Amino acid sequence: MRLTLQLLLAMTLLPAAMTQMAGAQGAAAPIHVATYVEVGSASDKDGVKLLKQYRDASRKENGNMRADIAQEIGRTNRFVVLEIWKDQAALDAHGKAAGTTAFRDKLKTIQNAPYDERVHNGFNVGPNGPVAKGAVVVVSHVDVPPPKKDEVIAALNPLAEASRKGGGNQRFEVVQQTSRPNHFTVIESWKDQKAYDGSRSADAQRQFRDKLGPILGALYDERVYRALD
Repeated sequence: MRLTLQLLLAMTLLPAAMTQMAGAQGAAAPIHVATYVEVGSASDKDGVKLLKQYRDASRKENGNMRADIAQEIGRTNRFVVLEIWKDQAALDAHGKAAGTTAFRDKLKTIQNAPYDERVHNGFNVGPNGPVAKGAVVVVSHVDVPPPKKDEVIAALNPLAEASRKGGGNQRFEVVQQTSRPNHFTVIESWKDQKAYDGSRSADAQRQFRDKLGPILGALYDERVYRALD
């Protein structure tokens, strides 16, 4: 009888305990954000100034773990903003901050298109190392049909581990889009153009592309940027 009561009590408490655990884990999970910005071709300098103001303000906010900006090489009116926030609450507060609202309002006056914000969970992120001024930053969007998600995960993991050991690598991260878990963003930083060029012909990169090609859901989108100080 005592054993039965103990089992019933455990079954009663288990859902609450699991809910608390899940909530605690979710609250502690950093949120990774990649935002693509495109301004008018004559507004690239204004875009740089505005984005630097936004970056500097974001770095001072509670819960910010990273805020970097980079300018696309060869297309100077296109940028990417890379952020990490401590948790969802920090990201939500950032979205309501006066600096964020002011940035978005000012951006509307020079943008070619609405900014494209992609929110992710960390997947295979490695150390959050610094990016040197002038570093080559690569942001790639990997999209596969949902049934192929596990296959691309199996290909992305060894790519990340091998690439971090590559000469000149400063950062290599794989993050998974929260709204579409079959979409991934690969974020890389290389100390210079030579290091980036070498990474593209490395065995790990070529093997990854060979595996990815047959399962892609959309054109492989790799964009190359220069980090802004």
